[in-house]
Amino acid sequence: MKVLMLNGSPKVNGNTAIALQEMEKVFKAEGVETEMIHVGNKAVRGCIGCGKCAEAGKCVFEDVVNEAAPKFEACDGLVVGSPVYYASANATLVAFLTRLFYSTRFDKTMKVGAAVVAARRGGLSATFDELNKFFTISGMPVASSQYWNSIHGRAPGEAAQDAEGLQTMRTLARNMTFLMRSIELGKEKYGLPAREAPQRTHFIR
Repeated sequence: MKVLMLNGSPKVNGNTAIALQEMEKVFKAEGVETEMIHVGNKAVRGCIGCGKCAEAGKCVFEDVVNEAAPKFEACDGLVVGSPVYYASANATLVAFLTRLFYSTRFDKTMKVGAAVVAARRGGLSATFDELNKFFTISGMPVASSQYWNSIHGRAPGEAAQDAEGLQTMRTLARNMTFLMRSIELGKEKYGLPAREAPQRTHFIR
């Protein structure tokens, strides 16, 4: 089992990192391999809708998105962590995820996804919902915890004082590990769900 973890905060050791590191401890104790990629401090431009990724098999912009793509393909689970800005995820992270999910053509079905959000006070549930949409549109089961996957802290490091938030992260990591292992056993016995050819419609027809 391998989990790819994305830190969408500009701060290397901020509150988002504390949440992800708490999960990482559990993964390692469970024998799950992890890799952390720091996305939030990179220069990542948004998708321009050129469609060239369909021809090249990768995004036309050579940056951390294309570096992360093979790691995403190889992993069993993806954890995405973000601070909350105006009840939304960090714009750099959103640009990264938009291009990563759109430009990669490999089957993401049954890779487990988990979103983790950090904030001083509010906007957590809106950001949590925003990140989960990347998983649900891609056939990825979403791992849950004992509460929304969120942690509180204002200044860097304050999240370490949020006992409930830290427990939520540990529970999330355990649940995610169980889900990944269960899916692996299910694939061995039953295979992946059958897929139909896509029906691309719009509001006219």
